[in-house]
Amino acid sequence: MSSSYCEPSCAMSLYKSTQGKYFVGGSLEEFGRGKYAWAGLFNPTNSGVLLYVNVFTVTNLSEIPFSVQVWLNATTSGTAKLSDMQNPSNTALCPLPKPKVQFLYAENVDTEPLGGKPIYGRRCPADTTIVAEEDGKFICPPGGSFLINCIPPEKSSDKINGSVAFGWWEEPCRPIADR
Repeated sequence: MSSSYCEPSCAMSLYKSTQGKYFVGGSLEEFGRGKYAWAGLFNPTNSGVLLYVNVFTVTNLSEIPFSVQVWLNATTSGTAKLSDMQNPSNTALCPLPKPKVQFLYAENVDTEPLGGKPIYGRRCPADTTIVAEEDGKFICPPGGSFLINCIPPEKSSDKINGSVAFGWWEEPCRPIADR
């Protein structure tokens, strides 16, 4: 499919998908009992791309509500794992493009992120999915990140199962003089 299929007047996610620049992914996390979980998009320092966060979802697969925080440029704790549930959204392309941004997650983590900036929070009710359409307004350069931190409920001794999903696109970095 050529990029002429859709002009920029259509949804940006569709436009970037026709170009092979739009990616989707998800992860499953377990946390609770005083432990956190997080999932995020991490732009490697040598990626050569800008990360544009388009949408994220958080699904609570349990009966216990919990809170989430959105962080920019977080320094994480715990053992990060690369999500194997990610793909370009346009599967008609051959060969399929591969994202340069890494979708990482960790579960049952002892602390919230150790650095970076929390920018807002949301509540995720029991058996519910929350959706935030960001439309690409969060832009992370190489070395930057966009992270969802799942916070354990204060009074629950139960484990919580949840999932986090993202939709994003990537554009090559250009020097300011070239923009």
